[in-house]
Amino acid sequence: MKFAQQLLGIGLSLFTIIVYGCEPKPSSKNKETIIAQAILNEKKPSSHTVKIALLLDTSNSMDGLINQAKAQLWDIVNKFTHAKCGNEGAPNLQIALYQYGNDELSSREGYIQQVLGFSDDLDEISEKLFSLTTNGGEEYCGKVIQTALGQLDWGKNPDNLKMIFIAGNEPFTQGKLNYEDAATHAKEKDVIVNTIFCGDYEQGIHTRWKHGATLTGGEYTAIDHNRKVVHIDTPYDNVIIQLNSKLNRTYISYGALGQEKIQIQLDQDENAMEMEEAVAVKRAVSKSSRLYKNSKWDLVDAYEEGTVALSDIQTDELPPELKNKNPKEIESYIQKKREERKKIQKEIQELNIKREIYITKNQKENSKGDLEGAMLEAIEKQAAQKNYKWE
Repeated sequence: MKFAQQLLGIGLSLFTIIVYGCEPKPSSKNKETIIAQAILNEKKPSSHTVKIALLLDTSNSMDGLINQAKAQLWDIVNKFTHAKCGNEGAPNLQIALYQYGNDELSSREGYIQQVLGFSDDLDEISEKLFSLTTNGGEEYCGKVIQTALGQLDWGKNPDNLKMIFIAGNEPFTQGKLNYEDAATHAKEKDVIVNTIFCGDYEQGIHTRWKHGATLTGGEYTAIDHNRKVVHIDTPYDNVIIQLNSKLNRTYISYGALGQEKIQIQLDQDENAMEMEEAVAVKRAVSKSSRLYKNSKWDLVDAYEEGTVALSDIQTDELPPELKNKNPKEIESYIQKKREERKKIQKEIQELNIKREIYITKNQKENSKGDLEGAMLEAIEKQAAQKNYKWE
């Protein structure tokens, strides 16, 4: 399953699209508050939502695919910071992740596992991607599609855009469950299935990967597994990484999830840096965008969204620097951190504009022919059917 490398990149782009919902901004002052110790209520469903499930083959020799997904996740996220739902506001992003074809998974479940349900927590998505490992197994495409259709909450809103991206390199026909039956089920749920074959384009057609996509109006893509994604270093990278460290210091952890989540944030920064400095830069850019929200554990986001009342927070739920402060002092501290964060995020976004210009000027003519671009093209095409636009 070597062909997986680019597959992963595509899967990632996929996953970027995963969820964008145009939802009205909640009233932060009048919203019903929640006790800090409890898990915060989920956001109200938006009037427009894009849900994408990424199904990755993790059988032998698919390490390249997984690495591509890890590296390109932030490219996908950054692409969708420019999405707009018709004349409405910018959409939110959610992603679901499945692995299949791995011998370490349960044979009774068809060597399939839901790694993550639909989520807009970018740190959690990154964490789950980095947890994937490969091992030999049987790849049942029809079965994993059917499983994702049955387990995930796709909703019934006809305005929602619902997509599956499945990547692999074995025949699409493997397994007892016929992929055509899974496609029929997908159409009933208004879910588009897009397929990514890791290997020769014609071989993917012969092994029914293309047919698996066309049955639901999806796109078929074949990936050259030998193509390596090239990252271009720029004069702005080090400054953006330094700003990312400052950005982290604007987060105020609270409640049962606080310390755990703030550690995950730091761990995912390290994971990105270990892959390549350019990946860490792209993650920093994502963290400076509207899509990086952490109201379940960060007081700045929670206070801005109106999902927590300071008077409800117990002293032992606060970080050390706030334990001896009264509600008014805590509010002042939050406002200070909020302003610091906005300033840093603006600096990162401005530097990223210069960074992208630099990359465009220094990129070789044929250096962009990877799966990510092909997948994003398919995503934009299908999103347009739901009146999504790209600024």
